[in-house]
Order: sequence, then structure tokens, then C-alpha cells
Amino acid sequence: MLGHGTDRPMGPEKNMTAASPSLQVLVVDDELNIRKTLAVCLETEGHKAIGVSNVQDALTEASRRSFDLAFVDLRLGTDDGLDLIPLLLAATPGLKVIVITAYASIDTAVEAMRRGATDYIPKPFTPAQIDLAVRKVFEVRSLEQKVAALQEELGRQHPEVDFSSSSPEMQRAVNLARQAAASEATILLRGESGTGKTALARAVHSWSGRASKPFGIVSCPSLSADLLESELFGHVKGAFTGAVRDNPGRIAASDGGTLLLDEISDLPLPLQPKLLRFIQDREYERVGDTVTRKADVRLIAATNARLEDAVKDGRFREDLYYRISVIPVEIPPLRERPGDIAALAERLLAFHARMNHRSFRGFEGAALSALAAYGWPGNLRELSNTIERAAILCRTDRVGPECLPANLVASGPAVKIGDAVSLETVEEHHIRRVLASAKSLQEAAAILGIDQATLWRRRKKYGL
Repeated sequence: MLGHGTDRPMGPEKNMTAASPSLQVLVVDDELNIRKTLAVCLETEGHKAIGVSNVQDALTEASRRSFDLAFVDLRLGTDDGLDLIPLLLAATPGLKVIVITAYASIDTAVEAMRRGATDYIPKPFTPAQIDLAVRKVFEVRSLEQKVAALQEELGRQHPEVDFSSSSPEMQRAVNLARQAAASEATILLRGESGTGKTALARAVHSWSGRASKPFGIVSCPSLSADLLESELFGHVKGAFTGAVRDNPGRIAASDGGTLLLDEISDLPLPLQPKLLRFIQDREYERVGDTVTRKADVRLIAATNARLEDAVKDGRFREDLYYRISVIPVEIPPLRERPGDIAALAERLLAFHARMNHRSFRGFEGAALSALAAYGWPGNLRELSNTIERAAILCRTDRVGPECLPANLVASGPAVKIGDAVSLETVEEHHIRRVLASAKSLQEAAAILGIDQATLWRRRKKYGL
């Protein structure tokens, strides 16, 4: 047993050095032998320990370097170790504090935890107790660092979402989504491609009581009917060729959380009754299995198509349509939010500049005017791509019109049906919009109702 002033080293029962990186440890105890004993034990296990005897020295050391863990005695001469805990936590965010004391009681343990301690060890303690406590701290710190790294990576790859808007339509959409988030109702997000439906779905999840649970996405057009069923509901080993192991599916993986069904208008007809059953009863079966399973998943659907037309054409079940559109949220296209473009462009420029290790002082007035005048058929996605291009190619510290795509600068204001313009102008703008939103030239030609050779000639004519 240790902790009664003995200077007997704590012999290592396990070697943690091979299994884990070292921790930076601060030992605060007014007994010299305790400080030496803990230091020897920790350093034997590969950690780095610094011992001090009082509150002032502890705070001085905490101001000099970052510690992962601190052992704090409750009685430090005339000072109270409980008072030191919040001071150390303020000086070193993420620090874990383990209280050690020869005057253990339930009250002091509760008070230590209330002030921020993560563990409590009474004296005398054994080497095994110290070893276990340090291992627990290491595991927690490792998880926290992994989470922080993932959040940082996500932050670098995706611009921060800001739903502030001067557009009444956008404000209504965001306010409705925020209100609906607190409920369990299925939400249908409607809007053109690139308007930010996925970002708003993530926001709904974060605003809901399910925020701490998983958020999943299933893209309905991306897979065949059979593979989509497996992706959604899961499958058992041997259910089909290539099913070499069980797959729980996205519904099971999102249990307790939220699942976004992106472009639900492309959900194959054979899958629609199965999805309807899950929405109604929260029950489903994996492919190749007869076991009925339950899952608590909040569904959000998104589409850029008119589901009413799909219902009329027999491509979408009417009962499913009513089930998923309990709360429909219409997201306006960017061309109907001209007052938001400058602020969006500035935020995107800051993000893409950071991603490309550049620095800008903003946009020139002419560039902002060109951005505001453009029709943005690809919406936020097209705007982000345009700003990313400028952040890469612009050689000055302010983005001018010369840094923007030529067709954007030359396009002028967005054209609407019925405007006093020529048919040729209408055709040019319509082709631009279709090209921006279509996934391929073949798809664009099909939408326009012309062959690819004709589309090629139109693109050459308009400099697209």
C-alpha cells in the first residue's frame, strides 16, 4: 500500500509504454515522498511527471505547459485542493484531475466531482489503482483527440453552414424546419439541386432531441433497387451473391437518430411499400431474413422533383407521399435570394482561401455585382465551385471580375419567362441552367429534348 509517506517505488505491474503514448502528468501533493513515489511509477510506465507541493507552483507549471492529467491532494498545507481543481481546468482545457486524499469521505468525493474531477482515489492506494486510473484517462483522452481531429477535418472540408438570410422565403423555410425539429414528424425538404437540402437536414438533426445520436444519408438514385434495399434495410449473409457477411443497413445504423432519404422521388416502386410500412410501424426485415426488427429512426426526405407529378404518373405511391410530407419545407433557389449572395460569397471565400492556404481582403464591387446579377442555376453548389475557382486562380488580394468565369461575368441578369428579351437569349439562359444542374451532357440533351450533336453546336454558339 502507498500514500502514507513511504518512499518505496511503486513497482510496475503492467508496462503501458508499449501500448500507449506518454501522458504529461502534474502531481500536486505537499508530501515529498508521495510526489517522488508517483513520479517514479508514472515515469516507469513511460509518462512524464512533474511534482509540486502547493497551489501557486501548480498554477505556475500549468501556465507553462499543457498537462493531460493532474493528481491533486485535497490538503495542501493551508490550501484546499478542491479550490485548485477549477483553476487548473481553466488553465488547461481538457485536463483530467484525479483527487488523492487520506481524508476520504462521500461528501468530499461528491464535491470534487462537482468541481470537475474525473476520479477519486483514497490514500493509501495501490499501484494497481494508479495504473487503472491512468489507463482510463488515456482512453478518454484518445477518444477526445479522435473526435476533435474528425471535427477539424470536417470543418476543413465543408464550409460552416449559416442559415441567416434576408430572404423572407428562406427565413420561413429555416424557421419551419427549426420548429419541426423538436417533433417526431417526417419532414419533406423540397428545392432545386444545390439549394442546401442536405445541410438543412443535418441542421434539423442537430436542433432535435436526437442530436447526440447518428445521422445517416441514403441517396436513392445512386443504387439499383436490390442494392438500395440492402443499403436501407440491411441483409444477412448469403442473401445474394456477394453477401459474404451480415449488413445491418442504414436504418439500424441510425437507430435513435435521423436518416435522410435524398432524392426520394427516385425510390424504386418495389421499395416504396416497405418504406411506408417502416414509417407507419417502425418495423422491417433485412434482405434474406424473416426476423422482424424495430428501429427508432426519424426520417427526413428530400427531393428536387415535383412528387405530385410522380404520383399522377404512377411512379410514386400516393399514400407514401402523404406519409413523408407531413411537414413540407420549400427551400428557395439562390436566384430568388439575391440579397444573400454577397454574404454567402464572403463566407465561401474565407473557407476556400483557408483550404488553399490563401489570404484575401474580399471582393471588388464589380465582382459582387456580377455574382448578384447571375442566375445561379446550380444554386449554392455552383456558387461554392465558382468561389473555389477564384480562390485558386486569383493572383490579387481582392477578387475582381477577372477572377470569375467569363460566362458568369458576361451573362448579365437572370432571364425569366415573359421578360422583354429575344428567344435566343431565353434559349441561351435555359441551356446554361440545364448544363449547370445536369449530371452529364447526355442528361442535359435529354432534358432539352435535343441530341448531343445539337447541344454541342448550341454550346459552341453561346461559348459554353
